[in-house]
This record gives sequence, structure tokens and C-alpha cells, in this order.
Amino acid sequence: MTKDASTNSRERILEAATRIAQAHGYGGLNFRGLADEVGIKAASIYHHFESKADLGAAVARRYWENTQAALEEMARKSKDPLSSLRHYPEIFRQALESGNRICLCSFMAAEIDDLPEVVTHEVLTFGEVNVAWLAKMLVAAQVVDTKESEQRARAIFAAIAGAQLVARSRSDVALYDALVKGYRKAGLLPA
Repeated sequence: MTKDASTNSRERILEAATRIAQAHGYGGLNFRGLADEVGIKAASIYHHFESKADLGAAVARRYWENTQAALEEMARKSKDPLSSLRHYPEIFRQALESGNRICLCSFMAAEIDDLPEVVTHEVLTFGEVNVAWLAKMLVAAQVVDTKESEQRARAIFAAIAGAQLVARSRSDVALYDALVKGYRKAGLLPA
């Protein structure tokens, strides 16, 4: 197998594993089902990932890295921290629009007691990436001072993740939008 073919297989495995984990969590990941979805033999997955824990950690790491890049891109494009804060819920909305899926790391966080340590580390990093970005934007937009920024950022992150979970349970993106609108009206999110 060439290096390009190997890289392509790894990417296809990660993409399929992400979709599966967003719909069924870490517990829903299994090499046989994943291999069927990718169109390879289950043993071939071991060429790229030594174990389910290794795969789960790679999927969660890639997810938070992509989210971090998307957040930074949003801030760079907008150049207005208040505008970036207003658009933050759209990142979580995208998963709902894509087959009523949920944020991969939120789903895995619900399974935290059953996750291998290496996966837990990556899942918790996702939350910290979101909170750090939100805190930075809240201060830059002068919504709160530095002392209050982390607490407010955690509240926003929890509220948005919770709204996504509630909307997914009812397969209703409009419910997500209504909850976000309510957060804005209550002053949790900038209007």
C-alpha cells in the first residue's frame, strides 16, 4: 500500500468513525461496523489504529482540532468578537442539520465513566478549547471582565451543548434555535 493510499484509508476511517460516534457515541464504535461502512476488512483498521481507544482518541482529537480551527477562522474572518459570539451556536447547529447528529465530544462526555483515559483526555480538551475561545471573545467584546470570563464561558458552552442535546432528542432544529433565542433574551448570550 502506498503512503497516499494509507493516508486516504486513515482519513476515510476517521471520517466514518466521527459520523458513527456522533450518532452512537464511543460505545457505538466497533471495528466490524466501521470496516463495513468504509468498505475495508476489519483487520485493516488495526493497520492505522492499535485499539478502539487509539481510534476514539484520534477521532476526538481531530474533532477538537477542527473545532478550534473553525472558531479561530470565525474570529479572524469577523474581526468583531461580538459577532463571533453571536455566530458561536451555529457550529453546534451544523451537527443537528447533518442527520440529527450531536457534537461528538458532548456525546462522549456522557460516556465519561466508560471511556479509556486517552479518550477522556481528548474529550475534556474539546470543552477546554471551547471555554478558552469563548472567554477570550467575551473579554475582547467587553461583555465581561477577565475575572468573570471563564465562568460565563462555561455557562455558554453548557447551555449550547444542552440545547443541542434537547433538540436532538426531539429531532427538532427549530427547538435548538428557540433555546438559543431564549439564551440571548435572558442575556446569557450576546444579542
